[in-house]
Amino acid sequence: MVDSDMRQDSAARRALEFVRAVALPDPPAGRKLHGVAGTPPVTQQGLDQGLSQALVVGSTVVSFVAGVTEEARADIINGSLLAQLAAKKKAPNPDDIQAWYEAYFDTLSHLGWVIQEKGFAEYKEKGENFEAHEAVIKLAGVLLGPGATALAVVTATLEAMKAASTGPWLTVFKRESQSARAARFQVTLVEPGAQNEFMVALMAFDLRAKTALTQVLFFRHRKSQATLRHASSRVTINAAVLASIRPVIAEKIAAYTADYIRALDI
Repeated sequence: MVDSDMRQDSAARRALEFVRAVALPDPPAGRKLHGVAGTPPVTQQGLDQGLSQALVVGSTVVSFVAGVTEEARADIINGSLLAQLAAKKKAPNPDDIQAWYEAYFDTLSHLGWVIQEKGFAEYKEKGENFEAHEAVIKLAGVLLGPGATALAVVTATLEAMKAASTGPWLTVFKRESQSARAARFQVTLVEPGAQNEFMVALMAFDLRAKTALTQVLFFRHRKSQATLRHASSRVTINAAVLASIRPVIAEKIAAYTADYIRALDI
């Protein structure tokens, strides 16, 4: 027990040092690094344990199944945003998707996320065309199970995004996910576990086209003209490490939340 406690303390110290030192891009114009009045970091406010909810966090679509605590929702949102910002700083070329993902996964690993699978495989479609959002649903069905409540929440989230052709979430998602002929985006699903814990499924995507991309998720792509690669994994998170760095992450990203996070109505 003593050795276990010492390992936890050591992991928490390393995570704290990493968060304090990690470099982020310049904050949006007019905002200070430690936040400004009216744009606080994401907290439990607006998050509801009793509801299934979804948010666009930069290039990540995060869905929560009812039963996930408000604290866990805020932690996932904040950790996801920090990892994206760190990756954007370390790999600023939007076409170098591999470098961006290496930095993204590395940051998450320093925050207590344990991701089992990081290798990307090419998405195979039987027909001549595919839509990215349909591919996401198919892959989510494999990862989550075809009858899972979690899969229904992912599907509802994507359908809500498709139905809402305009809105601030679309501006954020397009800005952070795509360049002229390449795009990368993530889908994260969080569902309640035993004893007030939670379970996370993470899917990451890499879309490359021979012509200019006008849409990422809801555009029909010809197989001969576009390639979609994906990685998916069940994620475990060290709750003790996450709790120890929670306020430091919140402070680190406070200047960015208003420009990177938007709620979805599902």
